[in-house]
Amino acid sequence: MLILEFVIVLLAIFLGARLGGIGIGFAGGLGVLVLALIGVKPGTIPFDVISIIMAVIAAISAMQVAGGMDYLVRQTEKLLRRNPRHITLLAPVVTYFLTIFAGTGNISLSALPVIAEVAKEQGIRPSRPLSTAVVAAQIAITASPISAAVVYMATVMEPQGVSYLTMLSILIPSTLAAVLLMSLLVSWLFNARLEDDPGYQQRLAEGLITLRGEDRPAISASAPYSVLLFLLGVLAVVVYAIFNSNGFHQAVLGSPAAPVMTTTSAILIIMLSVATLITLLCRVDTAAILNASTFKAGMSASICILGVAWLGDTFVQDNLEWIKGTAGSAITSHPWLLAVIFFFCSALLYSQAATAKALMPMAIALGVTPLTALAAFPAVSGLFILPTYPTLVAAVQMDDTGTTRIGRFVFNHPFFIPGTLGVALSVLFSFALGSMLL
Repeated sequence: MLILEFVIVLLAIFLGARLGGIGIGFAGGLGVLVLALIGVKPGTIPFDVISIIMAVIAAISAMQVAGGMDYLVRQTEKLLRRNPRHITLLAPVVTYFLTIFAGTGNISLSALPVIAEVAKEQGIRPSRPLSTAVVAAQIAITASPISAAVVYMATVMEPQGVSYLTMLSILIPSTLAAVLLMSLLVSWLFNARLEDDPGYQQRLAEGLITLRGEDRPAISASAPYSVLLFLLGVLAVVVYAIFNSNGFHQAVLGSPAAPVMTTTSAILIIMLSVATLITLLCRVDTAAILNASTFKAGMSASICILGVAWLGDTFVQDNLEWIKGTAGSAITSHPWLLAVIFFFCSALLYSQAATAKALMPMAIALGVTPLTALAAFPAVSGLFILPTYPTLVAAVQMDDTGTTRIGRFVFNHPFFIPGTLGVALSVLFSFALGSMLL
């Protein structure tokens, strides 16, 4: 049965990859149906993860319509054009901080065209900065104060004696250091000269390569204010999470926390309120929000997570006892194996938050230390293993030089090596820093 279920999961993912885009969510639902028909109980739908994504995307989409996204992209472009030769290092740093700020990697979609354009102008293969930028955005999810993954991890770590603030003080420096070192290694180890790529030379000869130039539409006067409102919303979420943590209450008030609402509820309330304020103060047309690219991408991601994460959770929960029996002693003896499990399962579960929610209770049940659980957490960022994730697909489509392409063997794509390096370094640095702070 285990093998049959695994084959069904892989076939569903393969079908979703063939359909493309939101189709992987549809195929995930079909996979759950097939598993149910052979007697497998459907797993848990990650509604809290999906709801956080929807609320955050609503606020980001309102900010985009108000011109905030154009404002951020303009500032990003200024930074990259001031230091164009270092784009392979700067691009991942930009997408890392954009994702930390927004709580979703979909915000990096707006920066990808700029990254590809600047790379072409400098004679650098766009695949180099695009691959590191996409990976950096995925890793940053595990360090963003308002991401669904980090919020869930806070609820798991708090009973283990690790506060929300301590968790962020470990994850943010560790993942940032990993992204920087990953980018340096990619710059040093791989040929980045665009003129040396035969695919590019062929497309150039066929007239398929275009340069956009530096002319850009004007930024609306309300754009900076929409960014400021969103930033204040992010800070409000962080402040709420800190002040309502058990650690803060024990240290200041001498009693356990009794919050009015969970951090998940706080994010939903604050982000929807931010969307309302942006809509009112920046005079945003709500009908335009539904047509915003970030709204479409975010809702598409929600459907994808609904299908694929549900499919993955169904498989994992039905075989949880086997996983515990097989991996329990090995993980206890070799804690780093937990990160390996998270890494490969995240490709099936299609979401950092869904992976953590499906597997972290198993890790705690196996008796792993808080340090091991927290340090292994960045490994849930293996969404780049299968080239079907929206930001990865978008990067391929935005590179008209043809250097960012998917190989015929599926796994041989330009995101795999940088991604594996970034995740491995994030886990390593989290173990090192966590051992000092915990």
